[in-house]
Amino acid sequence: MHITNKISQYFYKFAQTEFPKSIQNFINKSYVTLLGLDMSEFESSSSYKTLNSLFTRALIKPRAFDESSNNFICVADSYVSAQGAIKEGIALQIKGMQYSIEKLFTSHIAKENIERLKNGSFMNFYLSPKDYHRYHSPYSAKVTKLVYVPGKLYPVNFTYLNKQEELFVENERVILECLTNDNKLFYMAYIGALNVGKMVFDFDSRIATNEDAREIEVYQYDNLYIKKGECLGHFKMGSTVLVFWEKDMVDLENLEDKKVRFTDMIATLRVNN
Repeated sequence: MHITNKISQYFYKFAQTEFPKSIQNFINKSYVTLLGLDMSEFESSSSYKTLNSLFTRALIKPRAFDESSNNFICVADSYVSAQGAIKEGIALQIKGMQYSIEKLFTSHIAKENIERLKNGSFMNFYLSPKDYHRYHSPYSAKVTKLVYVPGKLYPVNFTYLNKQEELFVENERVILECLTNDNKLFYMAYIGALNVGKMVFDFDSRIATNEDAREIEVYQYDNLYIKKGECLGHFKMGSTVLVFWEKDMVDLENLEDKKVRFTDMIATLRVNN
């Protein structure tokens, strides 16, 4: 186990501990103040019994969004660190730093599907420790496969993205394979990071990240459908979600280097595709 995994496990134990109420309130309020959390859509910080429950807080009221099938919405409150074309199977983790999507996906994603993504589109969403940590479905689709890849837990902040080659390939991750009603293909990859060893998926309790797994785990689904806007799970602190679309499927909004929120439109489906 890499040192980043061990550190993250220790931090998780701390964040999961329920301290006496006065101490917990101090911890929670300090976290909110230090990071400048906007709690206007959430319960007060004193209502959370652990730091982890504050990290993974739910919205008090659902946000409204465009429920049509014409576009994709943002997966999470985040910052778009990179976006653009997948050029012959190469995407960017940040400007100037590239990686192979085939390496990211591993051999457990069919080669013909990777071929469909070549010259497609990608968008990277970085969730900072102050963000709302739940991730949502950007579109209604059928989930056909989940691949859990054990790995390291390097930080995913901009300093590391700029210096660590193929960071997304090195780090622990969960990959979802999705098909739309008209059999268009897109993927979402959830990247673990330092102090974010735990990723939860509400639709499958078998997924247990940053534990003692040494081998890649693959889960196949026959009748798993997700709805646009549906909460799929959460990071137990901030991290990154990557979204990939097959060639000629979407036109991306110009969002690079911008703050975005879950429910914002991020891409429009191309007509006659």
